[in-house]
Amino acid sequence: MNCILCEGTTKKFWESKNREFVECTNCGGIQLLPQFYISEKAEEARYLTHNNDVNDPGYQDFVKPITSRILKDFSPKHTGLDYGCGNGPVITAQLEKIGYTISLYDLYFYPNTEVLKTQYDFIICCEVMEHFSAPKREFSELASLLKPGGKLYCKTSLYSKEIDFDNWYYKNDVTHIFFYTVKSLEWIKTNLTFSALEIHPNTIIFSK
Repeated sequence: MNCILCEGTTKKFWESKNREFVECTNCGGIQLLPQFYISEKAEEARYLTHNNDVNDPGYQDFVKPITSRILKDFSPKHTGLDYGCGNGPVITAQLEKIGYTISLYDLYFYPNTEVLKTQYDFIICCEVMEHFSAPKREFSELASLLKPGGKLYCKTSLYSKEIDFDNWYYKNDVTHIFFYTVKSLEWIKTNLTFSALEIHPNTIIFSK
């Protein structure tokens, strides 16, 4: 198969009894073969098992790297979009308490496509991009939803050669389709109309 991000060629990377991943020879992305994708119904059921209580201090701490950067970069006069917010949009809940205006979109829990018809100063994409089955299209759409000077705040676990994939917990989530590398992120920045990329230990920021 060709890479679902950059359309480069792929090679066999890892397999088990019920899953198989390939590696892109161009951007380095690790991706699940489509025949192993689970159904949308099963995916939604999996998300419902997540303990996404917006009042949970542990959950708030988990997303704090993104919340802190938004507070630094934007004020309540700016508008945001929580893309793929799930059933517990904790970042939005935290920011709305101090006056921010944030729209919600999620395929299963907030499927209001009207919010995808306007532009925003910032977009939140927390633990979402690894679920993208068409990341080139989806990142292109996210870029189009940002105003000039806007920022896309992402959180995911990046793959690097130092990781023991056999024992990597992140691959065990059956809803995870694509694992990004630094090279994958650089490809997105260069090819999908972003002007800058910052990679921090717990946050990835694309600027428009």
